Amino acid sequence: MTTQSEPVRTIAVGVDGSPQSEAALRWALREAEGKAHVRAIVVRPHEDLLPGTSFAILPHGRRPIAEEPDYADRLHAVVEATRSEFLNPAPLVEVVVSGDPATELVKASMSADLLVVGSHGARPLAELLLGSVATQCVRYAHCPVVVITAEAAHHAALG
Repeated sequence: MTTQSEPVRTIAVGVDGSPQSEAALRWALREAEGKAHVRAIVVRPHEDLLPGTSFAILPHGRRPIAEEPDYADRLHAVVEATRSEFLNPAPLVEVVVSGDPATELVKASMSADLLVVGSHGARPLAELLLGSVATQCVRYAHCPVVVITAEAAHHAALG
């Protein structure tokens, strides 16, 4: 008698170091227990081209990025701290990508069964004009999206 194993499901989660993203990672790990892998994704900003800049003013016509933190190390620290809360945490892969956070998370949703993001609770006018990462993910993701709000993250932190 042969048994077929269920396909491995993937939960992608955006991690930016905020309490909301840490709560999103915690939620994803809890949801994945025994049934899915987690892919923790941090998005490093890419160098934006500045139209109409002079090479004399800005080398290569790009907006300078201040001292870049080591995104991989920061992600690893957050992941390890969060995984330590679980007795038998789900398998997890850490991913660092460059680009626009909303765009990169929507891309990640193409190969995920679920996308989990934290919401920073942007002001309504700012969200209307610019759109938040969470809003863009909800609108354009290729899989279901779970949004962990600031209030939910706060309640989770209290116990």
